[in-house]
Amino acid sequence: MKTQTRHRTMLLCLCLLASSLQTIAARSEIPPAEFTLNSDCPKYFALDHNRRCRLSTLYDLYPQAGEAWGGYRVALGPRRDGFTPQQIDLGRYLFFDPVLSQHQDLSCAHCHAPEFGMSDGRAQSMGNGGHGVGPDRRDGHTLTRSAPPLWNLAFQELFFWDGRATSLEDQIEAVFAHPKEMAIDSEALVARLNSLPAYRDMFATAYARDSVLYRDVLDALVAFETSLVSLNSAYDRYIHGAQDALTAQETNGLNVFRSFATRCSQCHTPPLFTSGQLATTAVPPPPGQSFDAGAGPVFQEPSLYGAFKVPSLRNIALTAPYMHAGQFQSLAESVGFYSALPGHAVGELGPRLTLHWHLVDARLRTDEIEDLVAFMKTLTDATALPEKPDVLPSGLQVLR
Repeated sequence: MKTQTRHRTMLLCLCLLASSLQTIAARSEIPPAEFTLNSDCPKYFALDHNRRCRLSTLYDLYPQAGEAWGGYRVALGPRRDGFTPQQIDLGRYLFFDPVLSQHQDLSCAHCHAPEFGMSDGRAQSMGNGGHGVGPDRRDGHTLTRSAPPLWNLAFQELFFWDGRATSLEDQIEAVFAHPKEMAIDSEALVARLNSLPAYRDMFATAYARDSVLYRDVLDALVAFETSLVSLNSAYDRYIHGAQDALTAQETNGLNVFRSFATRCSQCHTPPLFTSGQLATTAVPPPPGQSFDAGAGPVFQEPSLYGAFKVPSLRNIALTAPYMHAGQFQSLAESVGFYSALPGHAVGELGPRLTLHWHLVDARLRTDEIEDLVAFMKTLTDATALPEKPDVLPSGLQVLR
């Protein structure tokens, strides 16, 4: 009898040991006792007299779009800034931490990774249940659309490809609620963060409260995401007066971009290179998939059937494949699509779509396409890419 008791005790100990090892494996990077939040603003931001970070750019010296329509030097317009350095840095930790998802296997950075230009390099993103990052991510829930990169969100008013969110807070909450993404409710998320001493201390530093509040989680993520600014490319240097910043081919491409023959700049309007509006361009669905109705069902508006938000061309060279479901693998392929007769790629569906009125049958020559692609590459500026934390306050593994 004593022998059986000893065996049962040993078996229980082994089970507890196995459980502990699993926990250690999941949280293999044990965080230090304290995390110190950054007291400096991110690149291109400066502290104001209230010690809040404000974006500082040469574009602020230029007139508003209404006063200088069609010109190179145009002001950026309203933006969201004014967060503290600590709030921005706290948002950075949250962004990279899988603790925000129900099963602690998915972070924001899985779909918006620095190594893929703040997208994920996939035609259609993969949600929870997966392993890895980028094109090599496997075994998770495949979503219907690609992950839009996060550059210059501080200036945007619509979010998601179909424009269904009108604030970054709405966008983040939708990702939390999505069963194939974070799949976590606000109460569970806040309870989890309050159970982690490191996060409690960090939120107390950033928001001066005794406990984590859901609205502060959203605020910190917004603070971080609006700090991702891309406004210092070769194109920007050219606009600000460095005439040698662009090559002859790139300058030719800029002229093609701004020409009446292409009207690219009417939708991809400088300096953000997006109008922020919804547009129907009749991009075909991926092979074997049905046509995506886009913003039509969201707004219950027939004219928006198949419409999607005009993406910014900032850092476009870093974020292939292109379009709302990664239909095109290269910039040349994308330009070739728009160079042809509008609606040509969707067959009989074409006449039923309310195509954006700026679409034209440009029929660009090969050299014009090459010049246009060369110009779009001058919009690359990843100098504000965020730094991945070495360890996370949750103790979970940092995405590598």
